[in-house]
Amino acid sequence: MTDAAQTFDDLAIADPTSTFGGIWRSGVLAALSWAAAALITVGLPDVVPWGSAKLFAGLTAGAAAVFLVLSFVVQRLGRAGEVLRHYGPWFVAVGVWLALWELATAKFGWLPKPFFSPPHGILNVYVTDGPRLLLCIVYTLRLWSLGFLSGIVVGYGAGVALGWSKPFAYWGMPLLKLIGPVPATAWIPVTFYFFPTTFGASIFIVALASGIPVAILTASGVGSVSRAYYDVGRILGARSWYLIRRVAIPAAMPHVFVGLFMALYYSFAVLVVAEMLGAKYGLGWYIQFQTAYSGYANVYAAIIIMAVLCAGIVRLLFVVRDRLLRWQEGFI
Repeated sequence: MTDAAQTFDDLAIADPTSTFGGIWRSGVLAALSWAAAALITVGLPDVVPWGSAKLFAGLTAGAAAVFLVLSFVVQRLGRAGEVLRHYGPWFVAVGVWLALWELATAKFGWLPKPFFSPPHGILNVYVTDGPRLLLCIVYTLRLWSLGFLSGIVVGYGAGVALGWSKPFAYWGMPLLKLIGPVPATAWIPVTFYFFPTTFGASIFIVALASGIPVAILTASGVGSVSRAYYDVGRILGARSWYLIRRVAIPAAMPHVFVGLFMALYYSFAVLVVAEMLGAKYGLGWYIQFQTAYSGYANVYAAIIIMAVLCAGIVRLLFVVRDRLLRWQEGFI
């Protein structure tokens, strides 16, 4: 084995995101894997026609070309280049996954239609049913935002009260512990009685799933604040409302954000069921509608959209958390 080859192997073992001879190794491998996915898509016949095969092949081939160019210039891109090198193995893995996915579904039929769809079959859904999916996204975001925001506002207020007031916690915490383990969807029969419209019932289901974890974690955060802080504040003349605003709530914010992350996932988990309550549009409604007609490619397309939306909101929540809790750097 030559010295150059040995050096290459050492770099691969030590750091899969490293470069060799000024060339980004993962970028070259990503270009090869995405190019392979493109060649498989157009080079082998489909067992069953899906549509948009040429478009998918063009997109993957374009991505391969981009990765190939980046493999030579990534070191000049500064911070962006560091991010690309960090995710390099993932770019390779996604290309390999797309190639294997194409082979297992469209080309060899190991995972048959209609239960499984190749990547270009899902892309065809976005091409042919894009306007309706966009409308469903708008309806879903409207329902989710109303339910999520109302749930976390009520849950946050209840959590502060539970953590601060012993009488309130005496009566409220047992009720919260009783209601908390029950899935939000189990309250659907009750919602039909108390809410005049199915849209209001859907908002309540999402709000209930969002508010309970926020209330529990907020109460835990407020209750875990050291009493010494309150004693010092009272000695200095601080009243209860000031202690709540300036001591209890800031100290409980890390717990609050944990509750928000939990609420976010719970709210998306019940969103599909909530949109079954008479909704005319929405991603949850779309999934149920397409499942009834065995349109599983459409189902997968909607699931991918929901996953992307949830991941994007989680990322946004991380940014908000980092900005609001910047004052705690060096203390925790």
